[in-house]
Amino acid sequence: MAKRNTRQQQSTGHSASRRKSSRNSSQAQARRDSKLPPVEGPEEFRLQKFLASAGLGSRRQCEELIRTGRITVDGMPVENPGINVDPKKQKIELDGENLKPQKLKYFVLNKPKGVLCTNNDPQGRTRVIDLFSREKVRLFPVGRLDDQSEGLLIVTNDGDLAHQLAHPRYRIYRTYRIQVAGFPTSEDLQRLRDGIFFQEGKFRVISVKRAGKMGKSSFLEIVLGEGHNREVRRLFAKIGHKVMALERTAFGPIKLAKLKRGQYRELTAVELNELREMLVRNRSTPTKKRPRPDYKTGKPVSEKRSIKKSITKSSRSSQENKSSTPGKKKGPKIYVFK
Repeated sequence: MAKRNTRQQQSTGHSASRRKSSRNSSQAQARRDSKLPPVEGPEEFRLQKFLASAGLGSRRQCEELIRTGRITVDGMPVENPGINVDPKKQKIELDGENLKPQKLKYFVLNKPKGVLCTNNDPQGRTRVIDLFSREKVRLFPVGRLDDQSEGLLIVTNDGDLAHQLAHPRYRIYRTYRIQVAGFPTSEDLQRLRDGIFFQEGKFRVISVKRAGKMGKSSFLEIVLGEGHNREVRRLFAKIGHKVMALERTAFGPIKLAKLKRGQYRELTAVELNELREMLVRNRSTPTKKRPRPDYKTGKPVSEKRSIKKSITKSSRSSQENKSSTPGKKKGPKIYVFK
């Protein structure tokens, strides 16, 4: 009877500890989720962000405008660009004129070659936003395509959504059709899947498949999980095949389809909902952190440390064996790292 009571107490204790562990893990997950930016924008905005959404310029320009004292909130002048405002409850004015945020716009553009993604070019070259001169809102592209690349580019004035779409945490896959010089081997393509180390970290493709040949060049379709600077061109340069042409054909669920170069259209409600659902889904399934690479060896730091540790242990053991043999003097310890 006493043993049965002891077993019941032990099982009760185990179940309580399991409940406590489950509660702690759920609380930890809730804390992690709370640190992530919301997919939907909050009702309150930083003042300079609100002014930018009202079409008064970039956030930096709006900060300078606030410091001039020309902005009032509920009739009181403010000079702090970092305060939070609620446009639905508060009256925000510039020189006595009531300000309202612009309607959020979402476009997909087929970017031609030679068009820049930057909003500021001192040389006066054609920019992406120059193709949207008919739209009376301040727009900016999500991510970048270099001037020699073409294809699908999302353009919007929704800063929160743009940040999330471009952030690696949300894993929005990008699909490209490229033409490269020569004919990459199966081993070359496997190297791309396994990943290649650069100064910024390890770049790799999610998938790569052949899509045809032309003369002494070949076509490939590749999918990337992140959007590093000139990532595709740098990856193929590492395996010895220059990228001759690059076109982005998809960004997450958004497809380029039959949109002609230089033309754009608005995202449909269905496409926008698919993007938002993908952001929520990917946010709830975080990825594992990859080990930081060592820039000299190209190997992850954790792997390098383990190699050093094993070499150190073997060196110590060999030195101890030498010192234990009679007739030999004990010399200094020497560690060799190849």
